[in-house]
Amino acid sequence: MNTASTSGGTLEPVILDAMELTSDPDLRARFAASAHRILADLVREGAALGWTDPPSRDEVSELLDHVFAAVHAGDAALRAAYLDGRLVGLGYWLRHTRPTHRPHADLEKVAVAASAHGRGIGRALTTALIADAGRVGIEVLTLDARGDNSGALHLYRSLGFTEYGRLPDFVAVGERRYDKVFCMLDFRQER
Repeated sequence: MNTASTSGGTLEPVILDAMELTSDPDLRARFAASAHRILADLVREGAALGWTDPPSRDEVSELLDHVFAAVHAGDAALRAAYLDGRLVGLGYWLRHTRPTHRPHADLEKVAVAASAHGRGIGRALTTALIADAGRVGIEVLTLDARGDNSGALHLYRSLGFTEYGRLPDFVAVGERRYDKVFCMLDFRQER
């Protein structure tokens, strides 16, 4: 696997899809361990990823198994970002399961290792996931973000997402409360 390329002396991320990750069982196993490390470290540092405590290795493995199964069923997309052969980020969307919502999907996690922040990894992952959604005919891609996650909200807005709602003080992290911000990217307007 070619996991890094240089362009003008700048290391560019290599973005792999789920099929590329699963084509090599060793790569998939390393991916799960590295993904756990990234997610647990980010949550430990207070990242808004849906956990209040760092997830266990088993919890992340079960989550990834679920996402990979959904990818193989045509109901998800997963992307992984590598720099110099090292996993530095991942993200995925899942198609909604309710029959009346099946044309739509939810971008559930985009996570970038702290050591790779500010290098465009989140943008590259999200852009690839948006392209995947468009390619399979998703009509509306939704997401929610914690209200204080201004960097993520700025990124999503810059990629065409619009806010369609907000639940004040909905997210509970210990005694702290944050807004839950709902955003959407409507592909129907582009078609």
